[in-house]
Amino acid sequence: MEVAAAEHREVCLRCRRPRSVCWCSAVTQVPSQTHVVFIQHPREAKVPISTCRMAHLSLPNSELHVGLTAVGNPALEALCAQPGVAVLFPSESAVDIDDLVAPPQTLVVIDGTWSNAKKVVEKCPLLSKLPRLKFFPDQPGNYRIRKEPEEHCLATIEATAFVLERLEKAPARFSPILTAFDAMVEKQLDYIRANPTSGSRHKNRKPKKGERQDPTAVLRDRELVVVFGEANAWPMTDPERPLPDDQELVQLVAERVSTGERFVRLLKPARALGPRVPMHLDLDAATILAADARPDVVEAWKAFIRPGDLQLGWGGFCRDLLEHEGVAPADFVNLRSVLGQLRDGAAGSVESLAQSLGAELPEGKGRALRRLTSLAFVTRAVLDGRIAPVRTRAHR
Repeated sequence: MEVAAAEHREVCLRCRRPRSVCWCSAVTQVPSQTHVVFIQHPREAKVPISTCRMAHLSLPNSELHVGLTAVGNPALEALCAQPGVAVLFPSESAVDIDDLVAPPQTLVVIDGTWSNAKKVVEKCPLLSKLPRLKFFPDQPGNYRIRKEPEEHCLATIEATAFVLERLEKAPARFSPILTAFDAMVEKQLDYIRANPTSGSRHKNRKPKKGERQDPTAVLRDRELVVVFGEANAWPMTDPERPLPDDQELVQLVAERVSTGERFVRLLKPARALGPRVPMHLDLDAATILAADARPDVVEAWKAFIRPGDLQLGWGGFCRDLLEHEGVAPADFVNLRSVLGQLRDGAAGSVESLAQSLGAELPEGKGRALRRLTSLAFVTRAVLDGRIAPVRTRAHR
């Protein structure tokens, strides 16, 4: 097998891109009356074609922070406490920028996928309480090298330019900052056209025409452990909500699919117990507050999990809870995503799917055990073929 030699690529320290695709020479700086604060999700910071840094370099009156929250960042904590600060984040309570009586002095822009941006805003007690702004673009964006979830979605730099022009009543004033963005898009498209067989890493993994990959292959010949975790969560609007409201694991359940061996433990909350937690756990508050110490449960969990185990969850929430406790899964698969690929559509809730296949779920023992039973049942149904791929009729 011929192995290509790795080619060292010099990286521009300003834009963080290889010199061959550096866009710094196309950056046009435009001053703004509005102070713009970019908060970039850590995962987005690793995306090569992210435009947040480009927007920051184009706006002298801006700052860029990478992180999941404003809590713990003195500069952001002080900023969120100032008057005249708003966050660009669409929601039912958000005000259309065209309906504002007075524009904000500081605009917070979250950079990340919709899912990640939502977590940054709603999980941060400082950002979640800021006034929210939304906008409706006049035309689709030019982000042709990256798929957007909806036609009206824009790249971060496009959204920032559009909003600043509306807030400062300055049509076309911020259009020059899109020069670098357009240049990056064209350069990337030129590369794709010149290298049609390369494409993205996702494209290269697509099966050949007529073939269909089995999304359940990742589950075969592995020692599987299904996991579910309950968090000590508070309603976002509860005035008694403790700050900071970090996600905190309060119940961890798991089942080894091959043997049926289970792990069921409560963790003593480190902060005030959320008012709805007892209902979800089907336990009284006193029992939860008297649970085992967190370090003891973590050590027991480490003893339960073996090297080579593949942990399965329904979504990634339990994985995030485990990561927060310092025991991030070495190997984790979102079973809901696997089922979505297998059935060519959304998998729905794991409980409804399990019950449709004949599962009997325990009542009165908490949501976690119902979902754990469902996860184990659905996993076994996948392995023994009871959940089969949706087959489409071939055209004649």
